[in-house]
Amino acid sequence: MSDVAAQAQVSEATVSRVLNGRAGVARATRQRVLAALDVLGHERPPRLRRRSAGLVGLVVPELTNPIFPAFAQVIEQALAGHGYTPVLCTQLPGGATEDELVEQLVERGVTGIVFLSGLHADTGADPGRYTRLAGRGVPFVLINGYNEHIDAPFVSPDDRAAARMAVRHLAELGHERIGLAVGPDRYVPSRRKAEGFVAALEEAFGLRRGQTERLVRHTLFGVEGGHAAADALLDAGCTGVVCGSDLMALGVVRAVRRRGLDVPGEVSVVGFDDSQLIAFTDPPLTTVRQPVQAMASAAVDALIEEIQDGTPLAEPGARPVRRTEFVFQPELVVRGSTGPLRRAGGVKTG
Repeated sequence: MSDVAAQAQVSEATVSRVLNGRAGVARATRQRVLAALDVLGHERPPRLRRRSAGLVGLVVPELTNPIFPAFAQVIEQALAGHGYTPVLCTQLPGGATEDELVEQLVERGVTGIVFLSGLHADTGADPGRYTRLAGRGVPFVLINGYNEHIDAPFVSPDDRAAARMAVRHLAELGHERIGLAVGPDRYVPSRRKAEGFVAALEEAFGLRRGQTERLVRHTLFGVEGGHAAADALLDAGCTGVVCGSDLMALGVVRAVRRRGLDVPGEVSVVGFDDSQLIAFTDPPLTTVRQPVQAMASAAVDALIEEIQDGTPLAEPGARPVRRTEFVFQPELVVRGSTGPLRRAGGVKTG
């Protein structure tokens, strides 16, 4: 009972009232307790069991990046609180594609789908797949990535602001040569971070766009991509590196150390995401935190509204209605991977 109370953030007395079917508990509080039971794997008492309101698919690109399980956990808990049963679908190398996963979900009669960092974020992908999904009467919501040709709710962090606050932090520490290691340019979050980064360099140092080209490195997501980008940025003389993800930042730290340099003594590194274990890296990583709880909750609320609204689809051939993108402000979390620039010595290259 104490575990359920802690998970639901209520008293044990409240949990007891809910489990015994007593009055005096607000509906929202009762739902939180029931959701806590489900999340912790406890069976509901027979009197409290109910049929699921329906299945909701959650499509994620992979689970090796800890930010995706963090999102999945909050989304699944929020869905359970609304009475829906979440179905997690993960794309694995050589496994099912996003389109194949969606087809499997539709065949199983899902009530809706949440897409996290999916093909909607890829400017090279055909947005028509989402128009066709809407045409089949399946509501959906899209997290991380915006496309004006898709008629659906979008939820995103402010990627431009994230890059700007990271650059400002490094500039305040005395760094004047700052680089960006970010994912492929075709992805909307990467493109937005690059735009914010370039604007921040212009504001802080008066650099023109042509002068920033060597300071932006688009590479593969993950540790290896961060390492590759760091080699180029260190060769360009950067003493501070802003990264598109925490995993990329760990790759940058590794590249710096392989050159015999110190983080943050000689090179400062800023990540993005702030997944759960990042505070325990060596050194603890300064990063820009995605507001996972707020974003995931907003995405589920938007999906539930879509499901309950049942808005008629646009006529065939009509221009899609541009939906509002819910943009959430990130937060800079300063830890041990950034520090004042050491003026003497300089950065070793090669």
